[in-house]
Order: sequence, then C-alpha cells, then structure tokens
Amino acid sequence: MSVRTFRTSRRASASATPAAARRALGGGADILLAASLWGTTGTARTFAPGASSVSVAAARIVLGGLLLLAFAAATRRAGLLRLLRGRACRAPLALGAVAIAVYQVAFFVAVSRTGVAVGTVVTIGSAPAFTGLIGLATRRAVLTGRWTAATAGAVAGCALLVGAGHGSGVDPAGIALALLSGLSYAVYATTASALITRGEDDRATAGALFGAAAVLLVPVLAAEPAGWLLTGSGAATALYLGAVTTGLGYVLFARGLRGTPATTATTLTLAEPAVAAVLGTAVLGEHLGGAAFAGLALLAASLVVLVAPVRRPGKPGRRGRSGNELV
Repeated sequence: MSVRTFRTSRRASASATPAAARRALGGGADILLAASLWGTTGTARTFAPGASSVSVAAARIVLGGLLLLAFAAATRRAGLLRLLRGRACRAPLALGAVAIAVYQVAFFVAVSRTGVAVGTVVTIGSAPAFTGLIGLATRRAVLTGRWTAATAGAVAGCALLVGAGHGSGVDPAGIALALLSGLSYAVYATTASALITRGEDDRATAGALFGAAAVLLVPVLAAEPAGWLLTGSGAATALYLGAVTTGLGYVLFARGLRGTPATTATTLTLAEPAVAAVLGTAVLGEHLGGAAFAGLALLAASLVVLVAPVRRPGKPGRRGRSGNELV
C-alpha cells in the first residue's frame, strides 16, 4: 500500500469512527441524552414558585405536546397523516396518550403525598421492571442475564442516590400512585416502541402521542390556578419544560427507540435521577453523602454495562442488538 493510499484510508477510518460508534450504541446515546434533559426538570421547577405540581405537569405536556405535533406536521407530514388515519394505529395511540397523561399527573401527586425521594425512586425504579413484564407478556422481548443484572444494579443505585440522607414518610396511597406512574410510563414506552419498530415514523409517533395527551390535559390545566404562567420566570420555566425537556427530550427518546428495545430504554432513563442529583448539588446547593455517591457510581456502571456494544458469537466484527432482544 502506498503512503497516499494509507493516509486516505486512515482519514476515512477516522471520519467513520463516530458513525460506527453511534451504530454500535444503537439508540442508547439518544435515550441517555433525553434522560439527561429530563433530569433538569426538578431544578427548572424551582424557578416557578407558587405553581402547583399538577399545574406544572399539565403545562409541560400541553406545551410540549403541541410543539411535538407541530414539529411532526412540518417535517413528517405524510407519516403523521398515515399514522392518524390508520385504523390499526388508533388503539395504540389512544392507549399511549392516556398513559402519558396518567404518568405525569400520578407522578406529581405521588411526590406531593409521599415525598420526592420515595415517590421518585418508586416511579423511576419500577418502570424498567414493568416494561420487562409487559415485554414478556406481549412476547416483544427476551430478558437475558445481562439486562437483569444491569437493571437490578441501576435500580439499586437509583435507590441509594435518591434515598440517601432523606427522611420522608411513606404514604400507602402515594406509593400506589407512584407505582401507577411507573406502570403508565412503561405502557407509553412499549406502545411507542411497538409503533416505531413496525415502521411508523418516530417523529410522527411522538407528535401524535403527545399531541393527543396535550388535548387530554387541557382541562386539567384550565382547572388549576395558572397565574404563575403570566410571570416572567413562570413563563420561561414553562417554555423550557415544554420545548426542551418534553419537545426535544421525547424526539430524542423516540429516535432512540428505533434501535433500542423499550425494556432497555426504560432502564437507560434511570440516568435521570443521577443528573437531577448532580444539578441539585451544583445549582441548588444540596449535599450528597457517601451513600449517594456510591449510588451514582453503581448507576453509571450499570448503564455502561447495558449500553455497551455486544459482539455476537460466531459473527466476528458484527455488533449490535436486535429489535426485541435484551443483551
């Protein structure tokens, strides 16, 4: 090989590395980025004093859902129309929209009843388990030892992270609502994954699901005191929560579902409390003890294990995941 050919080959290899890495990770990178955006919601929420949690949740989905619907209509009009007109899509869309609305409202009410620590860990920690059970029941996923170990480690790390150093009363109704929230999120993730993996456009799917959820939550927003939306900080908070954490976040999540099973995706979203904890320390001046840092480390290690590419036995040089297998 000549020097020139070698240099050309080297440049081509270097330029292909990021794309190759992205393919190896599947949609894991997009989902982790989405979870990181969701992890900023707690800190952003503090900039809207006086607003009820239910009002903030409803405003977030109404604004974010309408933006996602408009974005899908502008960029994926044909796919959106096909999705909305398809008879086979009506039931999944309705189920997914209801799940989004229930997830948001149940989560914020659960947190108000049983505390942020307990409500968050029960909701976020239960979602991967519920998704795995749904995957088994619908035969959409095969749960392997690697997924089980990584999910158990991530949930344990999440529990250490969120619960360390916090004391809060455990309200049975709050726990039940948190479990309902985790189940609803699992239903949404599974529904979105089913639509996308069978060929529906990911942007159209996100727009249709969240647009329908926005319609469902308009009455909730109207019933709650909404004066906070007329203040500068309140309006900015609503815009950030709707446009960035919901609009951009769920576009990334939907794109990640192209190559990532819903069961793996919900485990990867356990990165959300880690980001929230780091921001709480850096921005809000909260303190993390040794147990919380241990939880961060365990959570991070588990997510790395889950998202790392897998070399298929008998197929040297090929890596990746199938659409319904957890490895």
